[in-house]
Amino acid sequence: MHTATAQKTAPEARSAAGRRTWTLEEARALHDAPFNDLLFQAQTVHRQNFDPNKVQLSRLLSIKTGGCPEDCGYCSQSAHHQSGLKASKLMEVQRVIAEATKARDAGATRYCMGAAWRNPKARDMDAVVAMVEGVKALGMETCMTLGMLSADDTQRLKTAGLDYYNHNIDTSERYYGEVITTRTFADRLDTLANVRDAGIKVCCGGIVGMGEEAVDRIDMLVTLANLPEPPESVPINMLIPIEGTPLADARPIEPIEFVRVIALARIMMPTSHVRLSAGRTAMTDEMQALCFFAGANSIFAGDTLLTADNPGEDKDSQLFRRLGIEPMDLQTQ
Repeated sequence: MHTATAQKTAPEARSAAGRRTWTLEEARALHDAPFNDLLFQAQTVHRQNFDPNKVQLSRLLSIKTGGCPEDCGYCSQSAHHQSGLKASKLMEVQRVIAEATKARDAGATRYCMGAAWRNPKARDMDAVVAMVEGVKALGMETCMTLGMLSADDTQRLKTAGLDYYNHNIDTSERYYGEVITTRTFADRLDTLANVRDAGIKVCCGGIVGMGEEAVDRIDMLVTLANLPEPPESVPINMLIPIEGTPLADARPIEPIEFVRVIALARIMMPTSHVRLSAGRTAMTDEMQALCFFAGANSIFAGDTLLTADNPGEDKDSQLFRRLGIEPMDLQTQ
């Protein structure tokens, strides 16, 4: 009876393209359904679109660390905060390609490169383009996160062969100003529009556990699901509190509440890869297993995630063996 009730909360409204649109009330009703009903629906949707025992392995490399002029309250790389992280220069192209080669040989099928910029400068674009071309030549999917993009920059990345561009909206529009003041929520949506218009796939999600309310997490997903096209990749990050940042003392999100966010993302964006991203070092194996059951089917592999710790390949391999999960092939992505 409860399952039928939960399923009735799914919206019937559809966009001109035949895709469902969501209201905040509909999404909230689904989010607040009995936990077992929510997980059952999420797993059902997941199985309709993906192999439930395959997870995509991605690798993330910081190609330019620290010194960012943005004031994102969660980020150790902001020049506004006292995290102790020193700014570095842009990494050399050949070193990036060498790191990507090692990641590919270790089983990663997607390579993500991130630079701590507000937006890329013209002098850096030649190197960035060469990185995309070099990683693409290895047979991997390519992803970049470089801050805001102009239409011209986006087109250059598309021509170079970039598959995905990551640009998170981070949280709800209502709560956004509590976390970031140096760029607006609308700025982020403009970059997403430029990426989509250029024909590059969108990677966009957010961070939970930043002091927001449950309604902010739900509204963030409503924004993403109701974009003209939902992101093909939706990273859900659990805040890693970093000393020296404004959110160093933020109250952690409870595990069950985090799993609810994963499940809701899966139901609202059925064909997207939902990535279990930052914060996995603070998650038990059981919590991660629940996230996979709720529809997460992508993780970042490796020991580091930009400037933060990550569980590492050995720990992930052990968990995958226990759960009967296998890495996703590039052909099935």
